[in-house]
Amino acid sequence: MDHHKTPVFTALGEAAASGVVHFDVPGHKKRMQYGTQDPFWDQMLRYDFNSTKELDLLSSPTGVIREAEALMADAYGADEGFFLVNGSTFGVLAMIMAAVDPGEKILLPRNVHKSVINGVILSGAAPVFVDPEIDYDNGIANGLSAQKVRETIEEHPDIRAVLVINPTYFGAASDLASIVAYCHDHQVIVLVDEAHGAHFPFHPDFPPSGMAVGADLSTASVHKTGGSLTQSSILLLNEGMVTRTRVRTVLNLIQTTSPSYLLMASLDLARRKLVLEGQTIYDELLREIRRVQEQISRIAGLSVLTRDYVDPKRGRTSFDETKIVVNVRGLGMTGFEVYDRLKDEYGIQVELAETYVILALACIGDDRSTLDALVEALSDLSRRFYGEAPTLDVPQKGFFDKPTTVVSPRNAFYSPKKKVRLEEAEGEVCGESIMIYPPGIPLIIPGEKITRDVINHYLFYEEQHCMIINNDEDPHVLLVLGE
Repeated sequence: MDHHKTPVFTALGEAAASGVVHFDVPGHKKRMQYGTQDPFWDQMLRYDFNSTKELDLLSSPTGVIREAEALMADAYGADEGFFLVNGSTFGVLAMIMAAVDPGEKILLPRNVHKSVINGVILSGAAPVFVDPEIDYDNGIANGLSAQKVRETIEEHPDIRAVLVINPTYFGAASDLASIVAYCHDHQVIVLVDEAHGAHFPFHPDFPPSGMAVGADLSTASVHKTGGSLTQSSILLLNEGMVTRTRVRTVLNLIQTTSPSYLLMASLDLARRKLVLEGQTIYDELLREIRRVQEQISRIAGLSVLTRDYVDPKRGRTSFDETKIVVNVRGLGMTGFEVYDRLKDEYGIQVELAETYVILALACIGDDRSTLDALVEALSDLSRRFYGEAPTLDVPQKGFFDKPTTVVSPRNAFYSPKKKVRLEEAEGEVCGESIMIYPPGIPLIIPGEKITRDVINHYLFYEEQHCMIINNDEDPHVLLVLGE
């Protein structure tokens, strides 16, 4: 296909230049009562359209959106592609609802994003949770081992679908090809959460993408690593065990009928860039990343994960080097403290932190100058703090123990609830998802029993000044099952 084309972006430009007098939505009418006197805002208004014949209809595309989605599918080696304007959160919901009917089982790693739990609640699926492999030295969860997937399906032969994270937040990719082959031999649908892997098809040194190894559905956040605008994402389908009609039906059930053309046009432009220039861009970026990894490894008190971070038995058959994972415990500080210092003292915003590590994303918009700024800041932190305190040692095991599921997430969500204080919650069954953000992986989900480890973990994150998400304005008030 001709990937120089940008069907939605081109049509949007033509519409903006047409001089049509609007008596339709949006209400600003491209004018906002003769303009706002702000050039940036006025330019955005010109390109903010509702669906028309010329601009097509996202819920039933036959024109430029359909053409743009076909180009996206071709770029990712999929049978079908679907534009999403509510991020991969929406894509994950749609995948689960398209693949699993109420009551059917779905195998899930426990380190899934909150959207997966919400998908289970909405679909009525019965989750079978599997512990991911844990790297206690770095205090992070990795992927699923193919062996553990096989064992779980043997134990639960009625599992309908499996969801795999490709890659994890920290760059570990499971043996997805083996998982897909085994699952398909047993008529199990494979869903892939590729929120942080949208760049995988565009350079051979990246882990294989879900579509490349024959997964049934995958969701990729093009906005996270591919260069499109925030909130724009894609859903990809290899048709067979799941049909295009089923996917479109689910999308139309829950996606807006008023999508942002700014977001869809950005998907067009990002796809063109990735297909036509991705190999060259990532050749250079990977050279710079490897140079930076070597530099960081020589900084006192720090270590960094590299492409050698591979161990199939530990859920990491390959590693995404664009995830710069730096272990900072040798500085005597937590990753959360380093995260805050980098932002407050050096003007560097990394993606997220955990107890022992920080995660910096190197993406299509990075170059030597941005990566050097990170190295310089880390070098200065080492000069200031290395040797001032002993190497950080926080017991990790309790952080990764999976709470016991007492009630299904869906039943817990719809059950009567009461409020309790955090310090009195041990032994109660949780009625909400509680998590730190980023990354949005629940510490505990609806239906799981609250343990002392969970409470201690919560208090630790609070001490580290993390953003904790719960339903009540008081962070020490939790919803539990009961009346």
